[in-house]
Amino acid sequence: MRDYALTADVPLGPFEGTVVTAYSAKGKNAKLHASTSCTQLRTSDVVTARVPLDAAMVKRMCARCAEWGSWTRPTTALGIFLESLGGLGLLYQLRSYTAPDEDDRWDGEEVKAAADLLRSPSEDTDEDGEEALDERGIREDAERLRDRVLSTWRGAAKSLHQAQAAATRFPWLEEWAKPKLALKEWYLETLRTQAAQFVDRDGLLAAAAVAGMDDPELPVSDHAFTMLGKSQEITGELRKLWHKWRSKAEYGWGDPSERSYIAYTLLHRFRSNRKGYDQALAGAQALIESWEEQARAAAAENSAPARLVTVRLPEIRDESTRRGDDGFLDALDPWTVGVLVTCLTDADWGHRTVTLRVPALIADRLTADGGMAVAEAPAEGEDWLTAPGTSRQPSCIQPGIFDDTPVFDRRPVTGEHLRALHTALPHADQFYIVFSPSGGVETLPLAVVETRLAQGWQGAIVAGVSDLPASVIEPWVTEVGPRPPSEGGIWPQYIHDVQDARFGEELGLAAGARSAAWLAYDDRDRERNLRLLAMARGVPDLRTLDGGRDHNGHARTLPYAVWRGVLTDRQLDLEPFERPTEDRWSGGSGIPLGVLADVQAYAVNADLRYEGKGHSPLCRHSRERGVVDGDDLLTVSDLVGRDDFDWCSRCGGYAARRLTDTQLSYYRAAHRLHDIAQQLDTGRRGYDRIDVDVLSSRLSELADWHPIGEENWYTHGSRRWRRIVHDLQSKAEEAHRPGAQ
Repeated sequence: MRDYALTADVPLGPFEGTVVTAYSAKGKNAKLHASTSCTQLRTSDVVTARVPLDAAMVKRMCARCAEWGSWTRPTTALGIFLESLGGLGLLYQLRSYTAPDEDDRWDGEEVKAAADLLRSPSEDTDEDGEEALDERGIREDAERLRDRVLSTWRGAAKSLHQAQAAATRFPWLEEWAKPKLALKEWYLETLRTQAAQFVDRDGLLAAAAVAGMDDPELPVSDHAFTMLGKSQEITGELRKLWHKWRSKAEYGWGDPSERSYIAYTLLHRFRSNRKGYDQALAGAQALIESWEEQARAAAAENSAPARLVTVRLPEIRDESTRRGDDGFLDALDPWTVGVLVTCLTDADWGHRTVTLRVPALIADRLTADGGMAVAEAPAEGEDWLTAPGTSRQPSCIQPGIFDDTPVFDRRPVTGEHLRALHTALPHADQFYIVFSPSGGVETLPLAVVETRLAQGWQGAIVAGVSDLPASVIEPWVTEVGPRPPSEGGIWPQYIHDVQDARFGEELGLAAGARSAAWLAYDDRDRERNLRLLAMARGVPDLRTLDGGRDHNGHARTLPYAVWRGVLTDRQLDLEPFERPTEDRWSGGSGIPLGVLADVQAYAVNADLRYEGKGHSPLCRHSRERGVVDGDDLLTVSDLVGRDDFDWCSRCGGYAARRLTDTQLSYYRAAHRLHDIAQQLDTGRRGYDRIDVDVLSSRLSELADWHPIGEENWYTHGSRRWRRIVHDLQSKAEEAHRPGAQ
C-alpha cells in the first residue's frame, strides 16, 4: 500500500462504524474493493457485502481503492471526508514537501552564492567571447536556481495550506496530523529563509515608492526628443515610456540596471543610424534615471517605524483548479511574494493568514493594492481569528450536513460546509433541494445558497441532484431511452391534424424529457440531465435557478439541454381561445383557457416600454442562455387577446413551460372543438361537404371531457365549455336537417 493511501491509524471520528458497500472475491481475508470495476478485483464471482468502516476494514482495502476508491456517494459527508483524505488530499499533502527532493535539491552555499551573484549589477555587453559566454551562463544558472527555490516555496506553502485546512475541517484529525504538519512547517521555513536571500529589501521599498508616485511632468520641449515628431506625438511616446518603466519598477525588487533596456523602447520605430537617435536615447536614459532617483529618495524618506500587519491571502477557487492555476500564491506578483518571504513573522496557512513586519510604505501599498485583506496585527494576547468574518473553530463536516441521515436529523448548513464541498469536489452538484423556516422547501443553485448564508439565512440541505432515488430515476431513464441514430432525424414529425392523437406532443413533458436526454453528450450526462429536469419541474419560478456567473464568467445555470426539457421550443397556438371576430379566417372560438390559464411563459424584454424585440430565453438572439433573474414572467392568460407585443419572428418571443398531461389533453380538446366550430361555420368554404354524423360523434366525446383524475369537473370555465359544445351540437343538428345545406 502506498504511503499516501488510507491506513488503519487514520482517525475516522464520527464516521467510524458507518456501513458501506464493499466488493470482494470469496474468502474470509479477501481484499475489499470500492467498485466492481477495480482492476485489482480479478474474479467473476464477486461477493457484495455491507461492512462497517473501521480500522479492520481499512486494513483489508486494496491499495488502489484505499487511495482513490469511492466508498459512498461523493456528496455525502462521509464521501467528502474520504475525498479530502484520498487522492491528492490530506494524506498525500502530509507526505509532500517535508524534505528536499532527492532529484532536485540544493544546499545553503549554492543558494548564497547565487543570491550574491544576482545582487551584483549585470553588465550589458555584446561580446561573444568564451569568458563572456561563461559569465552569462553562470548568471542564468543562478536565475534558474532562484526560480526553483521560489517555486518550491510556493508549492510547499500551498501544500501546507491544504493540509492544515483539511485537518481543521475534521477536528478529530488535528492531534493525529500535528507531528506531520510540524515537519512541513519546518521545511517551509527553511525554504523561506533561502528564498529571502534572493530578495533585495531596498528594492522592495523602492518598488513600493514607485507605486505611490504621481505621473511626472514630461520634458516635451527637450530638443533631445525632436526626432519623435510633433509635440503631441512626443507627449504620447514619453507617457508610454513612463508607464512601461513604472509597471516594471513596481513589479519586483530588481536592480535599476535590469530596467535599462526600457530606454530603447522609446526608439523602437527608428533605426540606430538615424540622425538624432543617440541624443534621444541619452535623453530617455537620463529621464529614467531621474525617475529611479525620485523612487530612491521617496524610499529613503520612509523613516516611520515598521508595522505589524496581518494579511489574508486569496482563497483557492474551485473554478481555477480546472485550469491548473491554484489561485493562491501563484496569483501573487513577484513584489508581493518578495514581501512575504522577507517580512514574514508568523503564519496560519490553513486560514490563509500571515503576519508581516513591514515598513509603513510597504504596508500602505499592500492595503492599496486591494487583492488581499490587510489589517493591523492584533495586540499581544489577542487572537486575530476573532476578527469579523473569521472563526477559530469552523463548522466541521459530520453526518447530517448532506444527504446521509434521515431528514429529521439534518443539521444546518454553513458557508464552511459548502467551501469544504467545493474543495473536495470541484464538480459537485450545483442544484440542491433545501429547507428553511423562511422559504420552506426550495430548489436552489449552490451559489444562491451561499449568498443567503452570507446574509444570515438558516436552513438545511435535503438532497442534491445525485441524491435523487435511483429506484425512481433509472426506470425513467430506461423509458426515455438512448438517442436514436441520426439518420432521417431523431425528432418526431410535427403533426398539423388536430384529430391525430399525437397532435401537440412536442409541447408535453415526455417530449421535454427526450430533449433533455437526447441532447446530452453521453449516457452519464443523459441521466444527470434527467435528474436536473426532475428538480427543475417543481420550481415555482424558474428565474430562481439563476446562480449568476462564476469567477471565469461562466453562467451557473441549467445546461441548455435541460432548459429545452423544461421549456417548449415551439409556440402555443392560442387561436381557439381568442374571441370570435367578424374575420372568420382568423377569429377564435372563445374557448375558456381553463387549466392553461396559469401556464408560465418566460420572455426576454417583454416590457413594451423598452426598445427592442422580445425573445425566448432559448432564442439564438438571447444566446440560448436559458432563464435568468431579470427575465419577464407572463402567463398564457396574459398572451391571449394581445397583439401589441413586439415578438422576435424567429422564436415567437417567449418560451412556455411544458404542458402537464392534463394541460396537454385540454389543449388538444380545445383545438378539436375549435376545428369543429370552423367546419360548422356556414360562411366557410367546404361547408356543404361536412360529415355531420362524424362531427356529432366528436362533439359527444368532447362534451364529456374532463381533466385527468377529475371526474366531476365543475368550474366557471367548465360551464362555458359545455355551453360552446351545446351550441355546436345545435348547429350540427340544424345542418343535419334535410335542405339545411
